Amino acid sequence: MFRILFSLLIVSFSFAQQTDKVDFIKCDALVSPNHIEKSISGSITYEFKVKKAIDTIKIDAKSMEFSEVMINGKSVKFKNSGKTLDLFKGFKKGKNILTFSYSAKPKQTLYFTGQDENLQIWTQGQGRYTSHWLPSFDDVNEKVIFNISVEFRNDFPVISNGAFISNKYNSKGNLITWNYQMQKPMSSYLAMLAIGSFAKQTTTTKSGTPLELYLDKNDVSKFEPTYRYSKQMFDYLEQEIGVKYPWGIYRQVPVRDFLYAGMENTTSTIFAQDFVVDEIGFNDRNYINVNAHELAHQWFGDMITAQSGKHHWLQEGFATYYALLAERHLFGDDYFYEELNDYAEQLKRASKTDTIPVMNEKASSLSFYKKGAWALHVMREDIGANNFQKAVKKYLKKYQYKNVNTDDFLKIVKQVSGYDVENFKKVWLEKPGFEMEIAQKYLSKNKFIQDYFALKKSKKSLSELTEILKSDAYYPIKQYIVYQTRNVPFDERKVILETALATNNILVRRAVAESTPIIPEAFKLQYETLLNDNSYQTKEIALTNLWKNFPEERLHYLEQTKGIIGNNDKSFRLTWLALAMNTEKLQEQVKATSYNQLLDFASENYESSVRQNALELLLQLNPNDEKVIELLFKATVYHKWQFTKFGRDNVRLLLKKPEYRTIVEKVASTSNETMKELYLKFLNEK
Repeated sequence: MFRILFSLLIVSFSFAQQTDKVDFIKCDALVSPNHIEKSISGSITYEFKVKKAIDTIKIDAKSMEFSEVMINGKSVKFKNSGKTLDLFKGFKKGKNILTFSYSAKPKQTLYFTGQDENLQIWTQGQGRYTSHWLPSFDDVNEKVIFNISVEFRNDFPVISNGAFISNKYNSKGNLITWNYQMQKPMSSYLAMLAIGSFAKQTTTTKSGTPLELYLDKNDVSKFEPTYRYSKQMFDYLEQEIGVKYPWGIYRQVPVRDFLYAGMENTTSTIFAQDFVVDEIGFNDRNYINVNAHELAHQWFGDMITAQSGKHHWLQEGFATYYALLAERHLFGDDYFYEELNDYAEQLKRASKTDTIPVMNEKASSLSFYKKGAWALHVMREDIGANNFQKAVKKYLKKYQYKNVNTDDFLKIVKQVSGYDVENFKKVWLEKPGFEMEIAQKYLSKNKFIQDYFALKKSKKSLSELTEILKSDAYYPIKQYIVYQTRNVPFDERKVILETALATNNILVRRAVAESTPIIPEAFKLQYETLLNDNSYQTKEIALTNLWKNFPEERLHYLEQTKGIIGNNDKSFRLTWLALAMNTEKLQEQVKATSYNQLLDFASENYESSVRQNALELLLQLNPNDEKVIELLFKATVYHKWQFTKFGRDNVRLLLKKPEYRTIVEKVASTSNETMKELYLKFLNEK
């Protein structure tokens, strides 16, 4: 899983003894999602082996109903605790077959978004949450071969784990059953489901693994920039890791309002729609790093899985580091070291308050991911790339399809290289904080980093800085110069800005846009060229600053950029609409149209990132508009907590104003029951 917020891999300790006594081998599941009722039902067959005497066998199943529970062909009594299906009769030592039917209305993990042709259904089970939609196991140490069949409407493709076997029309008319099969076992949190109006492209890796790439049918023009370098990264990681991709097929599918950046479900990664980009958007935010990270997880996390949250770095640290190695393969050493340096800076800043070491289930995501990656980099540099590859290969081969802890890995490293793994463990995994001085020694092996560190310590003249901008120095050095001279008087800084623009590097030119909010008349024409850059972010910054600095040119700038929508969050278009609403000379009809478009962007027709950006603008423009009030209250009930928090915080703040409260009370009195209940919930808060 990747970035921002992460649910940790936590073992359900109530099951700690069960895996010693019972081994669940295979699950054949037929499931039927119902998007109208937002429910799921199905029939399950589990094959399991009782190894030792056990009183009760538990299957995790949150808020489910069960029927036709049978073991070895005979009906058995069972207990439904609301959290587990408890079996206490009918099983014997050795092999057993359990069958049952179930139904549930999951409050999490299985999500239904959009309507009609925009309908999407998808899962996010990271950690221990699959048991909300599929009776399974919260204990990551229980690995099962999942064969999932899904019954759904015939006009929507269905994706699950494993090899696609068949899809068959059934007797119910417009329904198809899609059948998928796994060959090897995996932890339950990696089981997945994705349904939507997807288009597909396929390619094959050097070793013959099929890659299936999915996008919403409306985004087919974005296949290449979204999935750029996918095959190259797959081929590289397979060679670098030294173990053939373990699952036979690999799929990737973006969904709207996904909870995280990406999730490494076995064979079938789900990722966020925000990474679906066109040629210009690729330069602002692309899928490359997340793509490599989730792919690396197919080995580190899926093929071998950490026994508990304490060892979570074995998944996230490895995935983060191998993603960086893949990017090094694509973009070179300077890129690689710049990213490592950025990680180090983040870790150093966080170390003042982040005092939990890597080997602790309560460690921060920053520690698991980026300090874990740094630990592996130090080890790889110390023992050499060849020994590192030998150790990783031996580690994967020995523990394939099993669970591991940190000592399992370190023991193999010591066998292969003789490395002092105890000291490594103490310094990088058990000690809080970040060893910046040690890290800088490794970073300084790269000349770009040497030059960057030297520049930050030096006091160079403007002419010397200008010469560096003209050189082939790596772009972060040039960005640094642009930002560091932001307080220099324009007459002196002009040559810096002009030289930076002349680099034609998108990121250096963006630094000019960001660092020059006040635009002198003498620099106007050159600054205007930023509106033509292949970056929606740069265009947005430039438009805003030009609009503020040159009021007489506002209509011209709006006309020049009126057709630009921007990235997935519609940020450019929303900024354009906000500026239009505040442009005095703009026709009232255009303003009215702009306002209505803002209302539309704030509606349930769009993802939460778009809705929130639009609502922020509407709350500045007209918070007392009854339409805005309704849209804001609807934001308080959604599956994405960040958006929900935004809605709730703003509702509570506004309700402190008597005028606003009076309007909401009036709106509530004329609303339907669902909305009325929502309004009253906040109006009645103490």
